[in-house]
Amino acid sequence: MSDTLITVVAILLAAILMFIFPLLAVSEQSDSISQLSVQSAVAEFVDNSRAIGKITADNYEKLVTTVSATGNTYDIELEIKVLDENIGKKSAWTQGTVIGENVYYSIYTSQIISEIQDEVGGGSGKGACLMKEGDILSCTVKNTNKTLSQSIRGIFYSISGSDTYTIAAQHAGIVTANGSY
Repeated sequence: MSDTLITVVAILLAAILMFIFPLLAVSEQSDSISQLSVQSAVAEFVDNSRAIGKITADNYEKLVTTVSATGNTYDIELEIKVLDENIGKKSAWTQGTVIGENVYYSIYTSQIISEIQDEVGGGSGKGACLMKEGDILSCTVKNTNKTLSQSIRGIFYSISGSDTYTIAAQHAGIVTANGSY
């Protein structure tokens, strides 16, 4: 009886070593490739938008298409910190770029998306979200689905929560050009 039990345990261990761990390694490699792809797409989107001074519908669609091509679903968060050039009536400053006196207010994803929607698509947007020199653009992308490697790790380790993510990218920078239509 004990020989049969040892044989069953040995077969189970062999199956785990031969199939599960290689599958875990391949799925983690896939997540690494997706991470690299998403990080480069986010950096390209932010850098292009900063250079031309506006977020266009084409730029945003290219970002969405590129990150969706990895086979995962993502939450894309955009934020523009707009430089407020109206320092105040009491100020004696003649320019809005004085260190320590600049004030920023934020515009978030839903406002940006509503601005870049084309009239062709039924929206009332202008087709682009204009920025000016000195504004700060940031983009954060996180996956919202559970990847295969998260599922396999969850089986073995039981530490993967529902709010964790494995693929994430963030990039930000100061706008260097004034946008125009």
